[in-house]
Amino acid sequence: MYEGLRYKSYDLEKNFGLNKAFLNTDIYGITGEEFSLGRTNIQIVEEMIKAGIKIIQYREKEKSKFEKYNECKAIRKLTKDSGVTFIVNDDVDIALAVKADGIHIGQEDIPIEEVKKITGNMIIGLSTHNIEQAKAAVEKGADYIGVGPIFNTTTKKNVEKSEGLKYLKWVSENIPIPYVAIGGIKESNILEVKRHGGKCFAMISEIVGSPNIVEKVKSIRRLLNTI
Repeated sequence: MYEGLRYKSYDLEKNFGLNKAFLNTDIYGITGEEFSLGRTNIQIVEEMIKAGIKIIQYREKEKSKFEKYNECKAIRKLTKDSGVTFIVNDDVDIALAVKADGIHIGQEDIPIEEVKKITGNMIIGLSTHNIEQAKAAVEKGADYIGVGPIFNTTTKKNVEKSEGLKYLKWVSENIPIPYVAIGGIKESNILEVKRHGGKCFAMISEIVGSPNIVEKVKSIRRLLNTI
């Protein structure tokens, strides 16, 4: 009974426009400088914005805090000027320092309950890989969840296993908060993801590794509009 009431409360939020509509978009762009054909994260973000991507996550595992802070500060200005939602991966301190719109954390990061205490009204996303984690994310107040990996991915090491498309389908039918499909999604398989309930698609190497990001995004969107 409690679960039913709780899920109804999310429906009420949606009906009265109280929920954040930040994931009401198709492509969730994520940086990945090692795949960017020699371009910087700043240059990549500029191209993503030109391509009309409305939510961008800064994800950089190997750089120093100082480097990440400076890049995020520059990206925050670019995204704010363009009306693009800016999410920082993992680094809560940097997200707060640059006044990002949100923070995305994983299952092994600081617990979401603690992050919420620090970040106030900031958007909080949580990576999930199975049904139990998705349910827990809703219980703990995540604003959205990452669902995956949908397919095998080379952009993240030590990836937790997931039932991929089957898990995505379950989320699309059972989880009341926004979700983004992630993990190995490419132009060649994105329609399969959409058929299994995908609405918002996170892509790293497929976007940042394209010589022409604007044309790549146009091509993906044309394809998505076929079904």
